Amino acid sequence: MKIGKKELRLPLIQGGMGVGVSLSNLAGHVMKEGAMGCISAAHPGYLDPNFEKNSKECNMKALFEHAQIARKISNGNGLLAVNIMVASKDYESYVKTSVKAGYDAIISGAGLPLSLPEYTKDVDILLAPVISSAKACRLVLKSWDSHYHRTCDFIVIEGYKAGGHLGFKLKDLENHTCQELDEILEEVLKVVKEYEMKYQKSIPVFVAGGIYTSKDIVHYMKKGAAGVQMGTRFIATYECDASEEFKNQILNAKEEDIVLVKSPTGFPGRAILNSYMKKVNEQSNQVVSHCLSCLKTCNPANTPYCITRALIEAVKGNEEKGLFFTGVNGSKVDTMMSVKDLIDSLMVDVRKEQLCQ
Repeated sequence: MKIGKKELRLPLIQGGMGVGVSLSNLAGHVMKEGAMGCISAAHPGYLDPNFEKNSKECNMKALFEHAQIARKISNGNGLLAVNIMVASKDYESYVKTSVKAGYDAIISGAGLPLSLPEYTKDVDILLAPVISSAKACRLVLKSWDSHYHRTCDFIVIEGYKAGGHLGFKLKDLENHTCQELDEILEEVLKVVKEYEMKYQKSIPVFVAGGIYTSKDIVHYMKKGAAGVQMGTRFIATYECDASEEFKNQILNAKEEDIVLVKSPTGFPGRAILNSYMKKVNEQSNQVVSHCLSCLKTCNPANTPYCITRALIEAVKGNEEKGLFFTGVNGSKVDTMMSVKDLIDSLMVDVRKEQLCQ
């Protein structure tokens, strides 16, 4: 399919997962199969020896290095995206660094990326907001149209079954009153059509959150989606950048282990309820001795916990101190496989229905 001036062979985006879960190895192998690989800009430099002294500099350096490695692995196939959280204090710097590093696309959520086009003027890079409602979609597109006289290149709708940070009210998530992904897709497509006509361009819409099988992908594509974004299933691949211990947390998780959790970002999250998150729930807040000053919404004086530290411990496999994000279907993942085998299995019914080559 065409996205802006670029070509994506398979209707599949690998979701950006931080800290360190989706870096160059995972993204590069996803690209190699013809899909869109995605590197998370949430502290990609966490392994750098100087990270504690200058996390920002280490992260910017890592964004460059991982882009180069992913390109080499991909052998010229697929597209390379970077996922950047609007909630990041260094949002502008991450965007500008990603442009210089040559990423094909910026996917931006954890807040509405209203200012994203301001940092990418006259640059050949695809821009995609992550939204969870037609209202949010209209707000972003209207803002970009009014202030920057442009529209987005593609859209990712993230439903309430996704892992990590969720764009829904905690009350609705707990009461199971969130709008269903099918309905959101239908409404977003109507909003998008208006801007497609105005700008005389196609704006592909991808859906995420609870997508698990090839039949799921066919279902949404027949309803008008250009494709899907998937994160959780890519954790249990040999090429995923997380530790084996992290992958085992997903492989061993039961349905009742996956719950809604607090996050210093202000957004509800979905993760595994391990011993660490039980401790977080019991305590009103934790003392943060060395703040990396990475989130706009986080105040070290009253944060429930340091999410950066918790995610770093998780990617290393430390169950006692780690926050393990996962989608609602994480409990279904019970087998390790290669990225190639996973993508081949996800495309079986899509190809049968002739929705891609």
